[in-house]
Amino acid sequence: MQYPLELAFKILALTPQISVTDASGRLVFYVKLKMFKLKELVTIFSDEAQTQPLYYINADRVIDFSARYHFTDVNGTKLGSVKREGMRSLWKAHYNILAGEDVVMNIREENPWVKVADGCLSQIPIIGLISGFFFHPVYLISRGDGPTVMRLAKQPSFFESKFMIRKEMELAEHEEIRVLLSLMMMILLERARG
Repeated sequence: MQYPLELAFKILALTPQISVTDASGRLVFYVKLKMFKLKELVTIFSDEAQTQPLYYINADRVIDFSARYHFTDVNGTKLGSVKREGMRSLWKAHYNILAGEDVVMNIREENPWVKVADGCLSQIPIIGLISGFFFHPVYLISRGDGPTVMRLAKQPSFFESKFMIRKEMELAEHEEIRVLLSLMMMILLERARG
């Protein structure tokens, strides 16, 4: 994959849709959620026609406040999981990325006030259309309290939420996939929260 990656979340779609393209414009991942699912099961495809599944994200419970989302490839190989830190995430988004039972990385929101302003203003008619141009939440991915390995930042946009994913440090391929799957699930969860 050629960085930076662009993650586009379609706002006006009936069901949530995410597409991830690399710096050359090549589609890397595509997600379209199904309506009215009680327990999250997300399929990540390599194409917009949804003919080539690559990965699955499966919630371990119906109520997702502290649900853990497990990643597998098409062969059923476990790749890790992501879990929101319950009470810690009420104010400032905080997710743990896990390999087995071990927390290997964290996703933390850089400034929670930006997300609050973006979430509030985006719900107001007319103003909501332009709020995406002024408020840009940033999420930092790091190994514990160590340096940032990736950065996800919202970009100015009107009819969809666009995010730029930048790699700050080299990662093993399995770590990179685990982080990208975690970021897609986090975007879905954070969008549902407002």
